[in-house]
Amino acid sequence: MRYLLMLCGNVDDEAIGTDITEPCLAWGEEMTRRGMRANGMGLHAPESATTVRVRGGKALLTDGPFAETKEQIGGINILECESREQAVEAAKSHPWAAIGTIEVREMR
Repeated sequence: MRYLLMLCGNVDDEAIGTDITEPCLAWGEEMTRRGMRANGMGLHAPESATTVRVRGGKALLTDGPFAETKEQIGGINILECESREQAVEAAKSHPWAAIGTIEVREMR
């Protein structure tokens, strides 16, 4: 089964600003070595986003995040796991779990 790990965090949290790139890359390399990680990547800041909605046949574009929330998605990982429990264990070992939130969802 495939699982999506969404790495979320509060954009105002000082811990998010610390350099977590290297530990996250090491985690990704380890999950790849184990044959569990299919793909993954970090995302640019929410301010670089464009939100697209089509209403009444017209495209409505909004710069930056549309949701008025401080918590944003900072990255994703796609895992191939035998069970939800295995995906959750992998998420618990991700460095991001110590500073933010990781949402684990089964993919269709």
